[in-house]
Amino acid sequence: MKKYIFILGLLFPFGISAQKILGKVTNNKKEPIIGARIYWLGTAIGETTDNQGAFEISATDISNKKLIASYVGHSSDTIDIIDQTFVEFHLQETKTLNEVVVQGQRDGVIISDIKAIKTEQITQTELKKAACCDLAGCFETQTTVQPQTTNVITNSKELRILGLSGVYNQVLIDGFPLIQGLSYTYGISTIPGTLVDNIYISKGANSVLQGYESISGQINVETKEPDKTDSLLLNVYVNNFMEKHFNANYAFKKNKWSNLTTFHTVQPANKTDRDNDNFLDLPLLTRYMISNRWKYGNEKEWGWNSQIGLRFFNEQRIGGQTFFNPENDKGSTTVYGQSVQINQPEIWTKTGYRVNDKHNIVLFASSFHQQQNSFFGTVKYDAQQTNFYANIQYELSYAEHELKTGISYRHLNLNENIAFTDTLLQRTYAGKYQRLENIPGIFAENTFRFLNDKLTWIVGVRGDQHNQFGFQFTPRTLLKYDIAQKTIVRANVGTGWRTVNLFSENIGLLVSSRDIIFAEQLQPEKALNFGVNLTQKFETKNNNLSGYFSVDYYRTEFQNQIFPDYDSDPTKAIIKNFTGTSVSNGFQAELYLKFYKRVELKTGYNFLDVYRENGGAKQLLPFNPMHKFITTFSYKPLTNKFHFDMNVHWFGEQRLPDTKSNPIEFQRPDFSKPYTTVNAQFTYNLKKFEVYAGCENIFDFRQKQPIISWQDPFSPYFDTSSVWGPTRGREIYAGVRFKLNKK
Repeated sequence: MKKYIFILGLLFPFGISAQKILGKVTNNKKEPIIGARIYWLGTAIGETTDNQGAFEISATDISNKKLIASYVGHSSDTIDIIDQTFVEFHLQETKTLNEVVVQGQRDGVIISDIKAIKTEQITQTELKKAACCDLAGCFETQTTVQPQTTNVITNSKELRILGLSGVYNQVLIDGFPLIQGLSYTYGISTIPGTLVDNIYISKGANSVLQGYESISGQINVETKEPDKTDSLLLNVYVNNFMEKHFNANYAFKKNKWSNLTTFHTVQPANKTDRDNDNFLDLPLLTRYMISNRWKYGNEKEWGWNSQIGLRFFNEQRIGGQTFFNPENDKGSTTVYGQSVQINQPEIWTKTGYRVNDKHNIVLFASSFHQQQNSFFGTVKYDAQQTNFYANIQYELSYAEHELKTGISYRHLNLNENIAFTDTLLQRTYAGKYQRLENIPGIFAENTFRFLNDKLTWIVGVRGDQHNQFGFQFTPRTLLKYDIAQKTIVRANVGTGWRTVNLFSENIGLLVSSRDIIFAEQLQPEKALNFGVNLTQKFETKNNNLSGYFSVDYYRTEFQNQIFPDYDSDPTKAIIKNFTGTSVSNGFQAELYLKFYKRVELKTGYNFLDVYRENGGAKQLLPFNPMHKFITTFSYKPLTNKFHFDMNVHWFGEQRLPDTKSNPIEFQRPDFSKPYTTVNAQFTYNLKKFEVYAGCENIFDFRQKQPIISWQDPFSPYFDTSSVWGPTRGREIYAGVRFKLNKK
């Protein structure tokens, strides 16, 4: 028996070695090829060659003994394995062909059938249906996102989802959280529409990879990539207020390197006061922005790839009374004016190394510094913010799974200095405020696929250690099920949290005469969001009719929410934690039809029930229309010579802040009145030129005299934040685009 065991022991290593195939891969110059892929035909079993071109692959349980070697730029080779233990591949370089460009017309809005999260992709086709001067203007034809003016004098805007303030959705630029803190109020307006390639919108709790926010949703803005955009794009725009925009994009490519340089400027409008209230209807805006983006390689190919972006913008906004002179009247107690001066440099990089089809490592890193000097009447607001963000992510594809895991780090240093040039209003919140955040985090997210990809399940968790508020846990899960080929149901649930930057996120508080009262130390805002949606796509056999129907419902329940209390005292804004019932219910239905590849019709309905309970009584939150309809119409002939686009928005009534304790002349109704706006645009193509002209708010609806106590801007009742509708009326514009396609 011992003899047999000894013989088996001698044979065992040979049995093991017989289950392995060793080999080498070289090119036609007999040089080793590093990173070549070796795999068995018809299986997922594969390996890659090392820095000597060598490999070792298992042959256990392989019925089809065909071994394949492949490498980018080379012809694949196949060897039949009979009893070999060592093989050598000689791959021949393929001839380089001239680049073939396939052009086609993408749909304006694409809802992915693959992603587990319902994601609306807004393409350049859709963006050209409106002026889209900046990011805030890119949602005129959308149901999901509502741009909202937060301060009529500076014309600052936010992007709302599910009826909640824009701070509760996460706005990403190329996957980076560059819109936060001090950059929140004006940041979305600094991204020119000509730089935007795609916008991805998703509601509710999303992936944990980019952070712990996105309570109500996520907006990821994908800017144009150097190797995939036009060589040259010029755009000139002017409106009837004589505000001028100019954009220039220049791109080139050489070998694996490509570059995109962008310049953008806005020159101020003429002074306009249609209300005769002595206040400008829109601020005088001057902006200069330049950016440069380098790209190396392709993130889908094996090996190194990298992108580096640099951007700098300078912006000045002047508003207030028509006779305000920013050189002499800053802080004046006789002339009310506003001036905002911003300088912001930023840098970011996305660098990765794809080991093979299974393994990938990516580094995301970004930083920006914003310097802002402002005057709001007699309030001086100076602020500086430095942000740093880093995320190292490892990606693994195995069997029917995709795992993404890594670590992240966030740093925010915000310094705010508030002072008053008079003491007439007895405001108490002057002083220096500092916010320092250091937040390391760890995350993991796995995608499971079952039933031949009919069922997709994403499970994600992250933990973050806040230097002030301690450890925060964020779990999320998402499900997608394909009921039929064109019928998809999705559901998601998860938590989110965020810290509050009160002044930078609520500039309207500084503009008004209200005193700001901090009733207690503020804690992080936290909420649970869950939702379900159904998407049904359809098309006829001859493709003369196609489209989709989508319906969804989302509910957000806050465990803690910080919302300024404007109702208890109209001369004060009371800031405190609210841990009672605060809920947002959002229902949306949308139907999109495309006829004969020429005519598009879309109609959508939004129902928003956003409220909190005080003393058992339900209280609607202000500035939210409970009912909203949107209808869009587009016509484009098959020649693509021109296209005509129109959209109609109907907004239901909105609750307004309580002003009953004001003197009667400064009181406002409890609810706004419903209103409708109609926008239209005509675009004509002349080969390399596109000429477009349009009109927003064709029937000139205006919320007249939106400023409370405009007669005396230094009274305790002065307030510019009560904006529920358009304030500047009809806007007529025209523009020209010139472009050279990439070679």
